[in-house]
Amino acid sequence: MDRLWTDFVNSDYHDWRGGDRSEDRLGQADWQRDFLARWKLQAPVPASFEDELEIRNFRDGLLTLGARLSSGVSLTDEERQWLNSVMEAGTIRRRLTSMNQELQIQLVPTEVHWHQVMAEVAADFAVTLVEGEAGRIRICDNSDCRWMFYDDTRSRTQKYCDDKMCGNLMKVRRFRAKRKTQN
Repeated sequence: MDRLWTDFVNSDYHDWRGGDRSEDRLGQADWQRDFLARWKLQAPVPASFEDELEIRNFRDGLLTLGARLSSGVSLTDEERQWLNSVMEAGTIRRRLTSMNQELQIQLVPTEVHWHQVMAEVAADFAVTLVEGEAGRIRICDNSDCRWMFYDDTRSRTQKYCDDKMCGNLMKVRRFRAKRKTQN
């Protein structure tokens, strides 16, 4: 299941099939527009040079934190304070709305900027830590892929970001390596 924070950190694309192609999609206006639309967020597109630099630094910090947590290490006070500082940069108002004859509370950002987007991504990551388990954060076992995901399987044994793509590819690689050693 895709989450806001995994979609964000996985903007650093690597060819999961083992090719040399990789790209940092974070700086692409098309990716920014699609990302914002998919998650119903708002910010100026394209992001300014300064915003892009902050967004990239935030993504790198979140990737590092996710990798640490995936190895079984606990969240430190410094990391918690860092997440809090990112979340505090975004401000929201609550608004009572009606949709399909049902009342809902809608969170409405007070400003439209990338700090608000980063605050939402950090909040989604924090919700994952609070409602889930930090030990379920994983990095795909396909060394060419490097995508981060949340293992929501009951057995907690998910190794690949996608069993159909990376899982099958790694199965084929193991089969071919085994056949090669038998010949």
